[in-house]
Amino acid sequence: MQLLTDFQVDGLPLWVVLLVCVGIFWAGFMDAIAGGGGIISVPVHLIAFGSRPTPYALGTNKVSAFIGTAVSTFRFARNGFIDWRMFAPAAVIAVLGSAGGTWLQHRTPDAILKYLLLAVLPVVAFITLRSQEWPDEPGEIDPGKQRLIIWGAALLIGAYDGYYGPGTGTFLMIIFIRMAKMDTRHAAGGVKLINLSSNFGSLVTQLASGYAYIGVGLIAAVASVAGHYIGSGLAIQNGSKIVRPAVVIVLILLTIKVGSELLFPSFWS
Repeated sequence: MQLLTDFQVDGLPLWVVLLVCVGIFWAGFMDAIAGGGGIISVPVHLIAFGSRPTPYALGTNKVSAFIGTAVSTFRFARNGFIDWRMFAPAAVIAVLGSAGGTWLQHRTPDAILKYLLLAVLPVVAFITLRSQEWPDEPGEIDPGKQRLIIWGAALLIGAYDGYYGPGTGTFLMIIFIRMAKMDTRHAAGGVKLINLSSNFGSLVTQLASGYAYIGVGLIAAVASVAGHYIGSGLAIQNGSKIVRPAVVIVLILLTIKVGSELLFPSFWS
């Protein structure tokens, strides 16, 4: 017991780091299925870091998120659910968008973005719930139009991921399935690759700015890997049966999180 209180990692007691790992496991599990792991992992880091500047929590979160997402991306790729010709350029675009979003995060307040999210989330939830089934087969769409939708989403949502983050994978899933007419498994594989790329862009920018605790991030990454591995396996096996309800849960949690940040800002500062 004394080890849990006396031993510290980046100034945090070991027991706090272990509690962070529990939260990061569930974040990775949810993120691998439907995106939105940041809804869990960001508050976990903010609470654990207490009065330390917020960018440190966001930067440390990117360490474990990047490593965990790499695992689920590998599982989708190994099972043939990533269209590399379509998504390799999108991954590069996402890196640029994420780096730009993180750069902007360091220089602007985010209240406007949160108000915008509160307006957009009910619309996104309505679109998600409108159809009773998510497709396990792709729809018909012009390949050129599909490419523009995917690459445009990579830039826009990649920038959002760098700036704020929570819900990134969920928004990409909805765009790829509803607008780009992809099947659920290939959409999820593309989401993982783009999310991995945007995490990389944001992580590099955070590290260059000195906003990350590497020790805590690497320990939490072990839990993130476990969560991503289990979650991606369930998504690959069950497709839309598990992804769609998970997306609905993520949207509800994201609405609660954004609303609480606006109503109770002192809790998140």
